[in-house]
Amino acid sequence: MDTTKTNLLFLFNLVLFVDYSFSQLCFDSSCGVGEPTIRFPFQLQNLQPKSCGYPGFNLSCKASQQTVIGLPNSGQFTVQGIDYQMQHIWLNDPDSCLPRRLLTLNLSGSPFSGYFYQSFAFFNCTFDYTKYKLNPIGCLSGQNYTVFASSSERAVSFLASRCSLISSVDVPVQWTFPEPVATSDLSEDILLSWAAPLCGRCETRGGRCGLKSNSSTDTECTHTSRRGLPRGARYAIIAGAGVPALLFLVGLVCCLCGKVKRLACRRRLRSVDSASSAAVAPQSLVTTDGLDSSTIESYPKTILGESRRLPKPDDSICSICLSEYKPKETLRSIPECQHCFHADCVDQWLKLKASCPVCRNSPKRMSIDILVS
Repeated sequence: MDTTKTNLLFLFNLVLFVDYSFSQLCFDSSCGVGEPTIRFPFQLQNLQPKSCGYPGFNLSCKASQQTVIGLPNSGQFTVQGIDYQMQHIWLNDPDSCLPRRLLTLNLSGSPFSGYFYQSFAFFNCTFDYTKYKLNPIGCLSGQNYTVFASSSERAVSFLASRCSLISSVDVPVQWTFPEPVATSDLSEDILLSWAAPLCGRCETRGGRCGLKSNSSTDTECTHTSRRGLPRGARYAIIAGAGVPALLFLVGLVCCLCGKVKRLACRRRLRSVDSASSAAVAPQSLVTTDGLDSSTIESYPKTILGESRRLPKPDDSICSICLSEYKPKETLRSIPECQHCFHADCVDQWLKLKASCPVCRNSPKRMSIDILVS
């Protein structure tokens, strides 16, 4: 009888230990379909243990399954995307009026800071200047007044003589441009980054970053390949000739795909005159001369991370070679319209045509030029 009680007590304690150990495991999670994947240094409350996150990186889920983060001095923001390798996070306003939040944005007390900053002046105007191709901020405007935000000295000078200055704000934008923006509704996501914990290198190596212990904030990287030997190579040694042959085949297919994409890009450029009438909205071309290399190189470039976040969320495919963007590919954007393309594709295009392949507007022309009239 005593032996039976001892065995039952042992089994009961074993179940409790297994249950506790399982509950402390850190699994990737998310608030819903299409929402960002959450892992260290972030911790999703009620879905992941506190030990799975770093202090200041707590997230939660709204009833609408949106991922939300609370900044100590600025309130709650929705999380639009996370790049763990680059250590970037994209935020927006849950109430769809990001410009109002930017007027009081304060990142002190949080582990985040802006990656790119651009200064914008906010103006309250009693006259609607949209006929000058100035983009108003709809959620801050009313029936008898219109609010504009500009980073252009010419636009600021134009508005300052006609409107009331609300405030000048350094906005953590996603991109910086060679030429300032005339006006913007500032509805695009803001881009922030974090310096600690430093887990980007671990993520790049395919590792798993986490706390060394619950009593410290020291981190460690686990599950990475040792001694520089790739995991695929170790499997190849074990499996023999079968896996190397498969890897060779995969590499060959990837090489052929790259050549096909480059060939498609060249064919697209050769047939631009005939294809433009069917693939692009009919607009008049401003010029037929191409741009010089120095002008093209001045347009911003970026390397995509895991999240593949772009200024225009619908731009997931290069309109020149018709290939979907992939992580670590280099993209270039045209400042005036913010349309993005593979850098190699758009460089060749702009050498032949000084116009955006999508909207057909000339990169040389700035909308704010109308202000001088």
